[in-house]
Amino acid sequence: MASSGVLRVPKVVGVVLILMALALGAAGAWLAAIGGSWYYVIAALALLIVGELLRRGSPWAITLYAALVAATIAWALWEVGLDWWPLAARLDVWFVIGLLLLTPWVSGRASAPHSSRFALVAVLAVALVVAGLSWLRDPHDLEGKLAASQVSATPDGVPPGEWHAYGRTGYGQRYSPLNQLTPANVNQLQVAWQFHTGDLRGKPGDPVETTDEVTPLKIDNRLFLCTPHQSVIALDATTGAQIWRYDTQVADKLALQHLTCRGLSYQAPKAATATSAPAAQPTCPAKLFMPTADGRLVALDPKTGTLCSNFGGGKGQIDLWANMPNLMPGSYYSTSPVVVTDKLVIIGGTVLDNLSTKEQSGVIRAFDIETGALVWNWDSGNPDTTTPIAAGEHYTANSPNSWSISSVDEKLGMVYVPMGNQPPDQWGGNRSPAVERYSSSVVALDLATGKVRWVFQTVHHDLWDYDVPSQPSLVDLNIAGATVPALVQPTKQGELFVLDRRTGTPVLPVTEVPAPQGAAQGDHSAPTQPKSALSYEPPKLTGRDMWGATMFDQLACRIAFQRLRYEGRFTPPSTQGSLIYPGNFGTFNWGGVSVDPQRQIAFTTPTYLAFVSRLVPRPNDTSLMVQSDGPPKGSLPALNENFGAPFAIELGPFTSPIGIPCQAPPWGYVAGADLTTGQIAWKHRNGTVRDLSPLPFTFEMGVPNLGGPITTAGGVAFLSGSLDNYVRAYNVTSGSQLWEARLPAGGQATPMTYTGADGRQYLLVVAGGHGSTGTKAGDSVIAYALPAK
Repeated sequence: MASSGVLRVPKVVGVVLILMALALGAAGAWLAAIGGSWYYVIAALALLIVGELLRRGSPWAITLYAALVAATIAWALWEVGLDWWPLAARLDVWFVIGLLLLTPWVSGRASAPHSSRFALVAVLAVALVVAGLSWLRDPHDLEGKLAASQVSATPDGVPPGEWHAYGRTGYGQRYSPLNQLTPANVNQLQVAWQFHTGDLRGKPGDPVETTDEVTPLKIDNRLFLCTPHQSVIALDATTGAQIWRYDTQVADKLALQHLTCRGLSYQAPKAATATSAPAAQPTCPAKLFMPTADGRLVALDPKTGTLCSNFGGGKGQIDLWANMPNLMPGSYYSTSPVVVTDKLVIIGGTVLDNLSTKEQSGVIRAFDIETGALVWNWDSGNPDTTTPIAAGEHYTANSPNSWSISSVDEKLGMVYVPMGNQPPDQWGGNRSPAVERYSSSVVALDLATGKVRWVFQTVHHDLWDYDVPSQPSLVDLNIAGATVPALVQPTKQGELFVLDRRTGTPVLPVTEVPAPQGAAQGDHSAPTQPKSALSYEPPKLTGRDMWGATMFDQLACRIAFQRLRYEGRFTPPSTQGSLIYPGNFGTFNWGGVSVDPQRQIAFTTPTYLAFVSRLVPRPNDTSLMVQSDGPPKGSLPALNENFGAPFAIELGPFTSPIGIPCQAPPWGYVAGADLTTGQIAWKHRNGTVRDLSPLPFTFEMGVPNLGGPITTAGGVAFLSGSLDNYVRAYNVTSGSQLWEARLPAGGQATPMTYTGADGRQYLLVVAGGHGSTGTKAGDSVIAYALPAK
């Protein structure tokens, strides 16, 4: 009986291959019919014959299969070259089947001659050689070096060992002049202390995007940070011991889309002058400012953690809902730290994305830093009137907002505001001239009056949620021997615009390039879009770029790709479904880049993920179009419904049937660029899939990043935002990785560095996880330092 069962093995394998061939042929024919590759049809026909020959016990089955694998290797090399991961998706199933056919239970029972088995062994050996060669080289890697310091260091107004603002200073460079950590010793970093905030996501009412994105401040020997659920904590910077904690007591049952706090802002005490007249000291000569999720701006005493009673009419806080249209608690608030100047505190805010055409205003407001009185307001829907709004009046509803972090140059008297888009993001048929001018732009406002000094638009008539996501970095560049006050603006679509921050004119050339046309009914597309000389624009995707764990899900991705509308970057959204690449996750997002002012370079972390955007026609202003399981629970209606617009929007990442990206890796890099020339000197894939796959593989595929980098005068950069729960150090000159440490949770925040009371340079990382990316939740604040001497 056992012998009879063994004799049937080739027949069983043959039947399995026939069924596989039929499925492969049907899907392959579909792909070919819609303009894709014919390979799968041809391979399916060959596999069908192999299966039938096996079922009949023919010795020719092994020979034909060897020819099929040889042809597949040649086809795969023609399509993708020696690129390991795309090759693996094309060859892995064929290789496994080949090993099965070589077993004595199959080839032996099929009476395959030695020559046939030898041919198959040889072909599989060639596959292994090709795989080995592709493993040893990376066609996506760019080797190079950045220049050493080009200009002398200048004081930036912050003590070298401290970190006074989100980007360390109001310039937003994310650069530290500390140099104790170097490429020679950074691999000796070890945990100095760890603090747990006790603030974990998963509480009742938490939105999916409950995230820990905070970059702490360091003033004197104290660290100050905020938590996702809106507590403010002060720690001893050298030991990590808690000094005080303040709960902002945010209202519950809010219609929140995001629950996060990216950071606090600090007002330093004013220095007394010899000529100043004696005056009563304010209750808080120094202040910490905390924007809350229920729409307040709270001022705290850094010493005690108590409210500053002289701010906000004795309340220690101001209500950001004042004069705001369309009251809906939780739908307007600020997730980003405010701008602090000598006299003002300046704040924008976020609104709910793609909910309706009746959202709150995107007004930017400046308040007196001592009293909280409104000094000016700039409303992008009413941009010419900046005098304080009268009681009982409302700002313009649904005007473009600024949810990210602004920068400031007090010497030039300007605040630089990265602007978002007017909801809905993917349809703009009713936008006003003011909206068209200020959406997805960098706007320079006069500090004294709030008037527009200049505006630079990064995307014309934005239909892709390509709002300006990150803080502009201000740096003085040496261009042809002259010092140019510059602004570096990263964008979601992959451009790094380098502008003269006095006028908004480009320092590195910007050209207008033709863009795809054919927007949805009632809308239009801009004929051109701006492109910088310093661009991280990815190559246009083709069917060859589709990927999967096997040839089957790779084939499914190729079919999905062919069915979508795609004409390159800026393909308009459509009812057919459009491929948006880069997607609105962004080549760069709120973490921005780090700028080294001495070396005149940027350390960057480009991410490449494609999204699918499909417009869904709305029959009226009230029907739920996107959710099919009835009205949502709670106070927040379905996002992406776009009530009031002619279309709802289905938006999501372009993934395979098993949930992995349809585009081949790498999806994330670290890269170094010269800001004076626009040249990208080096670019390396970054991060592993250890925390993204069912099994803890440490394959360095290059994973997405969310959270910014920092650089130091010691020539070392740090990054914790890659989606694999590591913090890493890099050589700024070459981009090579120098050190890594495992994090207890996702590190989707920008690190910072400072000097402790013991004289050691510390690296501080917040590992609390990110809800929308699915990284592990936590509540850790971890300080690393070299071993104490």
